Amino acid sequence: MQLDHEQLHLLLDALAESDIQEFRLEGDDFRLEVRRNLPGHPVTIAATSPVTTEAASLSAPEQKVEASVPATPPPAATASRADLVEVTAPMVGTFYRAPGPEEAPFVEVGTRIGVGQTVCILEAMKLMNELESEVGGEVVEILVENGTPVEYGQVLMRVKPS
Repeated sequence: MQLDHEQLHLLLDALAESDIQEFRLEGDDFRLEVRRNLPGHPVTIAATSPVTTEAASLSAPEQKVEASVPATPPPAATASRADLVEVTAPMVGTFYRAPGPEEAPFVEVGTRIGVGQTVCILEAMKLMNELESEVGGEVVEILVENGTPVEYGQVLMRVKPS
């Protein structure tokens, strides 16, 4: 059995949206195990073979990734300030600051935004999901580079509410 990167990504997304607690898939040259929401245990994904940790890291928040390829931790976010509201990723996907490559970004540092205003796009499974602000105020930090993969709950930007 062969499993390419895209098939693995689709499988992990399907598992993330299901109620399945444990899943194991073995092929001729790989083994994939996914365990989540077990009492007293962190979410664990173990993969051995040419499967990359990037693909394995797309399935769930707060996970431990064990794979044959060394994992690189996500960049550390700057310390949070109590007077700022954090805009976080509601899903795993790719962060885009603008509606298109040649178009202006939705927001910049210093931009005043209103409730319901689109602040970025998160692409997941070829679908472009506009992320709307839940707070009005001024964008003071944008923590993610355009075109970067993001995880569920990752802080994307910080807003000083007005």
